[in-house]
Amino acid sequence: MKLPNPLQALRRLRLRTSPAGLTRTQRANYFYTQMDAAGVGLTMAVDPFVAVFLARLGASNQQIGLFNAIPGFAGLSLALVMGRFLQTRRSIVPWYSAARFVRLATYGVMGLAALLLPPEYTVVAVLGVWLLASVPQTLLNVAFSVLMNAIAGPRGRYALLSRRWSTIGVVGAVMTVVVGQVLDRIRFPLNYQLTLMGFAFLGATTSFLFARRIDVPAGTPLPTHAPSGPVWSRLRAYGGWIWAEQRPFVAFVAKRVVYTAGSYIVLPLYALYYVRELQASDVQISIITTVQKALLMIGYFVWPRLRQSRGSRFILLSTTLALSLYPAFTAMTRHVAVMTVLVGIAAIFQAGINLVFFDELMQTVPDDQSATFVSISQSVENLLAVVGPIFSTSIAGVIGLGGALLLGAGFRLAGFALFLFSRHGQKA
Repeated sequence: MKLPNPLQALRRLRLRTSPAGLTRTQRANYFYTQMDAAGVGLTMAVDPFVAVFLARLGASNQQIGLFNAIPGFAGLSLALVMGRFLQTRRSIVPWYSAARFVRLATYGVMGLAALLLPPEYTVVAVLGVWLLASVPQTLLNVAFSVLMNAIAGPRGRYALLSRRWSTIGVVGAVMTVVVGQVLDRIRFPLNYQLTLMGFAFLGATTSFLFARRIDVPAGTPLPTHAPSGPVWSRLRAYGGWIWAEQRPFVAFVAKRVVYTAGSYIVLPLYALYYVRELQASDVQISIITTVQKALLMIGYFVWPRLRQSRGSRFILLSTTLALSLYPAFTAMTRHVAVMTVLVGIAAIFQAGINLVFFDELMQTVPDDQSATFVSISQSVENLLAVVGPIFSTSIAGVIGLGGALLLGAGFRLAGFALFLFSRHGQKA
């Protein structure tokens, strides 16, 4: 029996992972992007379990909040710097691929630290590694948007990202089942330690091997309009420049800020709610996560088609409304089965909001200053990422996890209202 040629199989897969009508280089870029996504999906299968791991180790509410806020601390300080840096690079592909590798590999470093250190130091060690990981993550947050936009262009953003995030969803859904079974069959905490190290190695290596082969035209390094001085002075200077030059960008980001504030408030609460209120086991949490990833994939299939018939504004309003209600329904849930259904429904709408937020942001960003403007948007996001989780986990000690979830739902509803009643609606 003749075995299939691996190179021929890869070529056939390349054709299936890209739309028709692309050049050879564009088709290759789509393929490499999807394979990079497969590597991300492999490693990110363990991501939902890191906070669960910390909770099972006895981490406090504040430590869980700090875990979720740490990327925001680094991003708030470094996003503008990363934007200025990338704006002056002829090619950001090497920086993207290297940062992706380091970021995914840090899950393995967390597992190794937990394996080697005494239990009483494990929580602090994981938080320390997470802090170091936030540096490449900050560069990735800027580089990803710029690179995906360069690959797809205005007409192809929905197609590229829906395919990419579907790949992450498929791989993540399958691997999350595997993670749950591994965690259930090996004693604690060795189960988490081995899982973090194994999946980090597989995912980081796969991602790097393909991401570094993405080929986009080298650009001309551009001036960044970058002020000097302390970070707050730079933020004020950037704000004045953007307010004068890019009102659509300001309008969209301002409305998104209100909605996203609610998202960062509820972000650290779900893991705590699963463990402390629902008393969910690792297997049950893996099932919840698998359903979430699987329904995300369906969402990435549905929303690009709805955009063609209903337009972006329909997607923007329907997704922000549905996800505004999700934390409130979570706060009223007392059964794992009901929670699993809610997570699945929310995942479909989350796919839509991921696509529409990216697309609407890039519509307002000048092509010749994309790295700079994306970094500014990320700085605003990072400020919320710092304040939201710490605030919510602290106030949860006063009003309970359910009350904090309702508070986050209120912020999201306010963001939905701003999008609904804005005279400057998003393009259809």
